[in-house]
Amino acid sequence: MEGVISSFRGSRRTKSNTQMVLKVEKFENREKAASLIGRAVIWKSPAGKAIKGKITNVHGNSGALRVNFEKGMPGQSVSQKVSVE
Repeated sequence: MEGVISSFRGSRRTKSNTQMVLKVEKFENREKAASLIGRAVIWKSPAGKAIKGKITNVHGNSGALRVNFEKGMPGQSVSQKVSVE
């Protein structure tokens, strides 16, 4: 299953570089997206390195998910595809 990273999680002045907001196409509301909590997420960089993360919670009511990655994510990862396992 694939998803798209939509943004960094954070507030107006503070951004968290290890937490990202992920959107999966098939999951359009909070209840359906909650079934993905606990799954692994992998983002592959253009250089071939993989950064692993874990879905921790639902973000909002439109089916977006919060993902906590093990390392800080680069800005180029926004709007790129990740694989959800």
